[in-house]
Amino acid sequence: MTTKDPRAPRLARLAGLVADETRAACLLALLDGRAWTAGELARHAGVAASTLSEHLGKLVTGGLLAEERQGRHRYVRLADARVAQLVEDLAAQVAPDGVGRPRNLRESSAGSAMARGRTCYDHLAGRLGITVTDALTARELLVQDTGFALTEAGVGWFEAVGIRLDRTGRRPLARACLDWTERRHHLAGVAGAALCRHALDTGWCVRIGSERAVRVTAAGERALSELLGIEAGALR
Repeated sequence: MTTKDPRAPRLARLAGLVADETRAACLLALLDGRAWTAGELARHAGVAASTLSEHLGKLVTGGLLAEERQGRHRYVRLADARVAQLVEDLAAQVAPDGVGRPRNLRESSAGSAMARGRTCYDHLAGRLGITVTDALTARELLVQDTGFALTEAGVGWFEAVGIRLDRTGRRPLARACLDWTERRHHLAGVAGAALCRHALDTGWCVRIGSERAVRVTAAGERALSELLGIEAGALR
């Protein structure tokens, strides 16, 4: 007689939550790390507000989303970094076959911008994320031998730059995240999030358009060149 793994029911419920196109669209949109209103998500997913509200209720109850109300608006966001990691990892597995050709010039431009540089929940991704990760590794600030880990010199580099690493929680200091456009790993975890936040706060990078795309500014090119030896051409 076999004994069923007690995790099986929870895994089945989780799979059921993700296994809906509308809910999947909401989870992917929320990878930008920001809170969205129910109305914004309904327009993004192309469904009625009443339909979207039902889906959001299931995602909140299932622990994948957190919600808060401000005045008349209901805002939702990914519950935490673990949920973002789950969505990122699943999306990376379907990206090669799941991303169709752009239907027009606007979609083509947006797709190019996303591939060039974007946020992946709360860290840098696309060619920008890979370039920064490679530069950290080349300078022996990050090692990738058996998973990602900051070296002692790497921790010192973050401190010298003025990027605070919050190591009070359970989130790993450095984590490899599979990039769905580059098909390689970029830096996530506490260090990846701190670096992305610093890049946006200092104006090294700016968000462009309504998607997750980011662009490196002239100030960012100078800073990344001085700090990591990255040539400006690699960031454009």
